[in-house]
Amino acid sequence: MIWGAALNNRDRQPEVMDQPGLDPGEHAKALMGLRRINTISRCSAGLFRPIEALAKTRLTQPLRVLELACGGGDTAIDLALMAKQKGLALDLHACDLNPEAVEIARINARTRKAALTVFTADALSKPTDQSSFDVVYCTLFAHHLDELDVVLLLEGMALRSRQLVLVDDLIRSRLGFGLAWIGTRLLSRSWVVHTDGPLSVRGALKPDEMMAIAKRAGLENAQIKRSWPERYLLSWERD
Repeated sequence: MIWGAALNNRDRQPEVMDQPGLDPGEHAKALMGLRRINTISRCSAGLFRPIEALAKTRLTQPLRVLELACGGGDTAIDLALMAKQKGLALDLHACDLNPEAVEIARINARTRKAALTVFTADALSKPTDQSSFDVVYCTLFAHHLDELDVVLLLEGMALRSRQLVLVDDLIRSRLGFGLAWIGTRLLSRSWVVHTDGPLSVRGALKPDEMMAIAKRAGLENAQIKRSWPERYLLSWERD
């Protein structure tokens, strides 16, 4: 395992899930492992709180919410089910660049009986339909990108959002690396997850690094909060 000074600087390396040609069966197994890990970490609950607060201010129209780089759609599905349980009106959409992930997300949504529109799209492309969603969020995506692409991501999210941008991701730290190494092996049998989990932490940003990038993207009043297990949630509200 890698500790100490090796984690002081960001070390982005190609992750298996990012490579073309991954066997569909291995891809599905990896997404299942990630679903279990995300359930334990309760990241969906952390994302739901600010969305719920905003939705409660709506008297008529449902809150339009978009997830970028949704993978298997687990987080969006969680949000849809939590909103339904609380009687909140959310119009949820999710997209991913990988058509296989999109199809898996659609199947997952049907299986879990969640109202969710899933489509194929590039999270880094410049939006043609600006400000078409109230909330735009992504989770566990920024650590896959170099800094220039994180800037593009945040700029695009701000253009797509009328009100709120949320970014949930890992924190690069010794604790985070240890949790990723142990947790992926305890909670998944996928070799892809075992490989990519620690690599994700090595490529992740620290909160102060993410705040500096947010300022470069024009998100001047962004806020960031740390959460367990070694994650952060960046939030930005339009004035």
